Amino acid sequence: MLLFFIGLASGVISGMGIGGGTILIPALIFLVGLEQHVAQSVNLMAFFPTAIIAIIIHTKNKYVRYKTTFYIVLGGIAGAIIGSKIAVSISAQTLRRFFGIFLLAMGIYEFFRKN
Repeated sequence: MLLFFIGLASGVISGMGIGGGTILIPALIFLVGLEQHVAQSVNLMAFFPTAIIAIIIHTKNKYVRYKTTFYIVLGGIAGAIIGSKIAVSISAQTLRRFFGIFLLAMGIYEFFRKN
């Protein structure tokens, strides 16, 4: 049941466009005991179905700008290739630290962001 509720929380956050990995990865590491590389891999696999559902709903509601999406997808593919090569070449401890720094930076940004 724990995995179901972790998935549910991650799916809700993903559907809102925030990024389910912000919940899923720490939950898999701290509550389930997975190592960082495995948790990030699970996050990527869980991303596909949640992203497809979110894309369908946002497209139906006419919230998708296709020209903007095209360029972001191209950059995302390049970034995913580079990021994956970096992630598999560093230790789980280093990867966990980078992810923690990223989450902290995003939290601080959101806390002080205007609007």
